[in-house]
Amino acid sequence: MSLDELSADIESTYGELGGSLPVSLDRETRNELALLAAAYEPDDVDELVRRGIHMLFQSAVETGNIDFHLRSAYDVTYDEYLSGMTYEEMTGGAGAAGGPPDRDDTRRYQQ
Repeated sequence: MSLDELSADIESTYGELGGSLPVSLDRETRNELALLAAAYEPDDVDELVRRGIHMLFQSAVETGNIDFHLRSAYDVTYDEYLSGMTYEEMTGGAGAAGGPPDRDDTRRYQQ
């Protein structure tokens, strides 16, 4: 798999999710959500679900867990996805599109 395939999968899933997501809750999750709702008193319980997704995402990024899974499935990292190019492409490595640059880049990243 590749960066292009990851981007396509994300776009496809994003479109499928739409604006709402019906989620069935098991007993434990329902209990935990009820406790969180009692403690945080949100205007809408959906807000707690959104916060939970944000926290899971942030944790996965910070621990590198998302990179492990992306590397396993797509052979890219989250940083590569964000930049739109692989590390090889960024450094002009073997897999870079168009091959190595025609000009001398030895001072490219120096100020």
